[in-house]
Amino acid sequence: MVLLCWAALAVTIAVVPGITAVDGAAVLLAALVLGLLGAALRPAAAVLLTRAGWAGVVGGWLLGQALLLQVALSVTPGLQVAGFWSAFWASWVYAGLVSAGLWVVTAGRPGMVVRHLLRVNRRFRRAATTSDVPGVVLIQIDGLSAPLARWALAAGALPTVARWLGSGSHTLVEWHARLPATTPASQAGLLHGASAQVPAFRWYEKETGRLVVTNRPRDSALVESRLSDGRGLLADGGVSVSNVFSGDAPTSLLTMSTIGERAASGRPARYVAAYLLDPFGLTRSLFLTAGEIVKELHQARRQRLRRVQPRTARTASYVMLRGLTNVLLRHLNLSILAEHVMRGAPAVYCDFVDYDEIAHHAGPTRPEALAALEGIDDVLATLEAVALAAPRPYRFVVVSDHGQSQGATFAQRYGITVDELVRQLSCADGPAVAAGRNDEHAGRVGALRGVLVRPAPEPAPDVPALDVPAPVRPEFVVAASGNLALVYLARVPGRASMEYIEENYPRLLAGLAGHPGIGWVMVRSRRLGPVVLGRSGRRLLTGDRVEGEDPLAGYGPHAAADLRRHDGLPHTGDIVVNSVYDPVTQEVAAFEDLIGCHGGLGGWQERPVLIHPQQWPVDGDLTGADAVHHQLVRWLEKFGDRA
Repeated sequence: MVLLCWAALAVTIAVVPGITAVDGAAVLLAALVLGLLGAALRPAAAVLLTRAGWAGVVGGWLLGQALLLQVALSVTPGLQVAGFWSAFWASWVYAGLVSAGLWVVTAGRPGMVVRHLLRVNRRFRRAATTSDVPGVVLIQIDGLSAPLARWALAAGALPTVARWLGSGSHTLVEWHARLPATTPASQAGLLHGASAQVPAFRWYEKETGRLVVTNRPRDSALVESRLSDGRGLLADGGVSVSNVFSGDAPTSLLTMSTIGERAASGRPARYVAAYLLDPFGLTRSLFLTAGEIVKELHQARRQRLRRVQPRTARTASYVMLRGLTNVLLRHLNLSILAEHVMRGAPAVYCDFVDYDEIAHHAGPTRPEALAALEGIDDVLATLEAVALAAPRPYRFVVVSDHGQSQGATFAQRYGITVDELVRQLSCADGPAVAAGRNDEHAGRVGALRGVLVRPAPEPAPDVPALDVPAPVRPEFVVAASGNLALVYLARVPGRASMEYIEENYPRLLAGLAGHPGIGWVMVRSRRLGPVVLGRSGRRLLTGDRVEGEDPLAGYGPHAAADLRRHDGLPHTGDIVVNSVYDPVTQEVAAFEDLIGCHGGLGGWQERPVLIHPQQWPVDGDLTGADAVHHQLVRWLEKFGDRA
């Protein structure tokens, strides 16, 4: 590292006007002085600048390195700097050269990153109490299905996990994600054992007229208040990082449900500020983010030129989001995890969304999606090495929240969106309100801002509140989550029955069930209970009777039980709609503009993975995220540090 900094500073002095050096020894001394100044001043600067919010942190990042460089050059014999602006431009050239050099040196080797993390966290290690009780690092690979995990292992995309499995230290099992197969529902189960509080990624609540979207801090906090009993998975001293819900962790960082309440204290901001001011942190990540953006532009163009199908437009907002989630957020998560491992935290849980975000837009089996898994595997290798120096032994658990299923979108296939179809079939007096955007992980990026600035009041939902006159409210609200859509008759209080819908909208149910892009439709009958309608038959879930062709044929052995459960969830739709599914090609048709999707039934989206230590036996049926939660709790009670 010293040699790299020496070389980078020498090149910087050679190319930037206004800086001179008498010889290489003076440059080496300046590099050493610069390193010592940074190590001594950055921790205090991070705390002070955090109090000024984003303005202080960004200002410190822009100017801090330049000031340090100017001081180092000024006090080193044999060096001269003309003024601050020479130092300012030199700091950027120097940072770029160091970042490029680090990329070359560390490509495929986590050793440099490990040494850096050990160095910056050594004071936490010295202050930590040594223990023989194992801690647990739980890494969630968002969106990874069990079939794709096996494929990635065979393809060499997960070498660290493959080494664990090959050595016999770990084993891989598959579990079933109940409907809805979404991150909020699964994390409500995995972290709190209460997945029944989440009927979809987004839903409409008639009682308040509120549209709940779980990647908005206000809404995730509301949902956590409903599902938390104070004894979540991380309740006993655990740490939640980059999750939707906190698992009742006393330390919750970049977690959607706690951003508002924790931002005022400034504690989470310190982690972000320290990362931003570290030259190994933000500056390096920015160069790598730029590289990720260039790579995405190339891969998207290659898909277009090769006419890969199915595919969707990879917008500018997604290009930026990919760069942020695949580099900046991943590296920030790694630095936070490393610190708390060195502090000896009993359990840490972090969600890495890299693969899921790319799979949504490129496809879950595409090369760029598999490449994202390689990056997460590098994180596992780095954390494994860092944990060897921790004050307690650590065990690693890898879990996914759901899988993904691929296919051309509903709109691509049929030239109409599901809310437009509802509008046509119902002959409603106004457009159906569509509540579905490709914004699942946009909230994660907002979390970076939320930890430094108290979140501003969020805009009111697009759907009018209940206390306005009924004619003002839309007739229908359609909330899409992947290839699942919840349809609400917004002017009808309570759950609208099948009989009411057929009487007032006689074409709606038959038209939806008969559409070639829809696999099944579930409604509740006053006489028959929950009924699943298909093109040529129906299934009565009470008593489990099939009349005609079974609309759930091909959707798997859990389909009927999942729908029976979903019918009883609070705030489920008056009409629950699932896309068509082809068991041969494994393809579905998302109601959002996503090539890889999850949220409904059909394909790999229901088949997440759990990789755990071989010595930790699975002693129950892993059907549903709640069951996995109870298994994790039993492991922590028996093998970890949980009361």
